Amino acid sequence: MKKIRMGMIGGGIGAFIGDAHRRASRICNDYELVCGVFDVNYEKSQEFAKNEGIAADRCYKSVEAMLKAEKTLPAEKRMQVVTIVTPNALHFSFAKAALSAGFHVVCEKPLTMTVKEAAELEKLVEKTKLTFALTHTYTGYPMVRQMRDIIASGALGTIQRIDAQYYQGWINSIIHGTGSRITGVWRLDPKHAGASSCMGDIGVHAFNLIEYTTGLEIKEILSDLNPVKDGIKLDLDGTVLLRFSKKLKGVIRSSQVCGGEENNLTIAVYGSKASLKWGQENPNYLYMLSDTEPTKVFKPAHGYNDKLAESSHTMPSGHPEGIYEALANIYKGAAKSIRKQKFTAGEFPTVHDGVRGMKFIHAVVESNKEGNVWKKV
Repeated sequence: MKKIRMGMIGGGIGAFIGDAHRRASRICNDYELVCGVFDVNYEKSQEFAKNEGIAADRCYKSVEAMLKAEKTLPAEKRMQVVTIVTPNALHFSFAKAALSAGFHVVCEKPLTMTVKEAAELEKLVEKTKLTFALTHTYTGYPMVRQMRDIIASGALGTIQRIDAQYYQGWINSIIHGTGSRITGVWRLDPKHAGASSCMGDIGVHAFNLIEYTTGLEIKEILSDLNPVKDGIKLDLDGTVLLRFSKKLKGVIRSSQVCGGEENNLTIAVYGSKASLKWGQENPNYLYMLSDTEPTKVFKPAHGYNDKLAESSHTMPSGHPEGIYEALANIYKGAAKSIRKQKFTAGEFPTVHDGVRGMKFIHAVVESNKEGNVWKKV
């Protein structure tokens, strides 16, 4: 089967997330990077293209030029999907342009800067019938998919409590450093990051994991956000209370200033019969807790796994898999959709997940701004 021809916007020399996407696309073995606009500096973009072995005439000066030129190429040569790995403020315009030009899209999260923009993209995806994958990477972990399967089977009984947290410490040294370092971080600038830093960057991952694994929608939230230091315009820390229904509640705790923490994303779903716990820093272990039995440990690539989780691992049992493989699983699901092959719901996050994320982010910001009040999601 021929590789899917991929273009990329952003992700040039030194860009971590762009490199992660390229590695993931190669791991799943379904894509070939053929063109792109890799940097706002055309010389740097050309240097990157040369290093990647991409033809010079397919390294473009602008996104507009790329879309226009690629459309004129023969069908067997032109790109089929565009991967967007730019700062948040550019997601909407580039995704809209790519969809309008007839190209499938893989986009980093958050989907857009506003709920209105997100809703517009969702309508455009529905109109064009094109594939749109949003890279909430953690949904690609086999044990997260195993968690989703177990919950769907009813094994936990009635869900009674849901907790998720995402703690990092990377920005701690930055905000306590010099002013120039603070102004040089685009995630602290509302013009580039949007309405939120902490909740918009990592808190939304916890939100997404909750809705992905449980199949439930969070109905209302109450937030308490903290910029931590004078002069910081966006939240760097926060707690969000959750209401799913009258009898089911939960919490999201998220922070970018927990010194020493790395990528401490965890989720726990507590039921009347059993409970499940998973953590991103040890992603191959899913724990099932019970009042009546010893704790069970699920791992990927074993015969007892559900079919969806079993199809998500890339290595035999006992060989650890990580973030690249998780992202590759999302690319694999998107490839099935692009090729119009059969795939299962949950194999890749969609534009709808992006809309839900934007509604969460803005509800959190509004709740805090209005004095910590309950807001609908």
